[in-house]
Amino acid sequence: MKTALLYNPEIQKYNFGQGHPFDGERFKRFFDFLKRELADFEDYFQLINPPAAEEKDLELFHSKDYIKVITAASKETISEEIFQYITPDNTDPQTGYLPKGIEKAARISVGSSIKAAELVFERKFQKAVSLGGGLHHAKARRGEGFCFYNDVVIAAKKLLSQGAKKILILDTDVHAGNGTAEAFYEDGRVLLIDLHQNPRTIYPGTGFLEEIGSKKGEGLIVNVPLAIGAGDNAYQYVFREIIFPLAEEFKPELIIRYGGSDAYFNDGLANLGLTLDGFKMIGENVKRLSKLFCGGREVDLLASGYNREILPLAWTSLLAGLLDLPVSITDPQGKLAPSKDAKLTETKETVKKLKEILKKYWRCFR
Repeated sequence: MKTALLYNPEIQKYNFGQGHPFDGERFKRFFDFLKRELADFEDYFQLINPPAAEEKDLELFHSKDYIKVITAASKETISEEIFQYITPDNTDPQTGYLPKGIEKAARISVGSSIKAAELVFERKFQKAVSLGGGLHHAKARRGEGFCFYNDVVIAAKKLLSQGAKKILILDTDVHAGNGTAEAFYEDGRVLLIDLHQNPRTIYPGTGFLEEIGSKKGEGLIVNVPLAIGAGDNAYQYVFREIIFPLAEEFKPELIIRYGGSDAYFNDGLANLGLTLDGFKMIGENVKRLSKLFCGGREVDLLASGYNREILPLAWTSLLAGLLDLPVSITDPQGKLAPSKDAKLTETKETVKKLKEILKKYWRCFR
């Protein structure tokens, strides 16, 4: 069965301007690289051009006043009111305001993630990949961390409104998904497992072991903070000891995974230690998770990463592991790679503490 690949070229307008680490060209660079490296591209993917999200979809999570202000600001309606709703990192460094057209591109990100999730939930495809998804820092009334609309939350809420009962969200972005965690902190229908760099050392400063959800969601927010430099085998250990046991007990109907290349050892904005082999390993683990626990149904969202040379290679490596793509990728920076066992001892200690915290909620850790 082919995989749905959702790509609207207009997503390239999700671009913050010269001097900003998030450029919109990343999506075309990756798409062109994947088509070039994968000779039988059409045998593996069905290309779908997704629509922009409608207002009613955005309102599944975001407030009407927030949407109104962001929309106006993206049309170069200069107003100081915008700074009540966004952090400075969500502006063009050259102007100090929102880049023109970025709000429309943010709607495309949401529309793409919704469409990908629906295609998988409705069993029209076993797997779907959305380019531009995973903007996990956006909150209901605040844009931050290069994110305006939280497509992850909206896509999951859309499925929940359509009858989904249990969704596993797996966040492998180097930063903790604070917006996503807030959205589902008390929900009870979403298991969020978030692997990220130690929040004491990186934005947004959330995602500690003790943040486990509350009320109906208590025990369903699972943060795995990793030590600076944590390598491939640290991730593999977390998959084996935390992610697989939780997924088996939770029994999700589908998986939404997101996170691009920013956990790479030489990303530039972060300090974890994944190699290209490590990204492929993540894809392989997610493939196995979906096969074992939810009939192969998985949605993959790609947006992050700040080493321009590595980004298309790492994204392709992720998909190679997830979809068994016949591609061979050489890391041009591979000689600088850390040991695959980097910070494995520290990770084992973190996992031990996490199991102790979670054993009250999960039989698999007792």
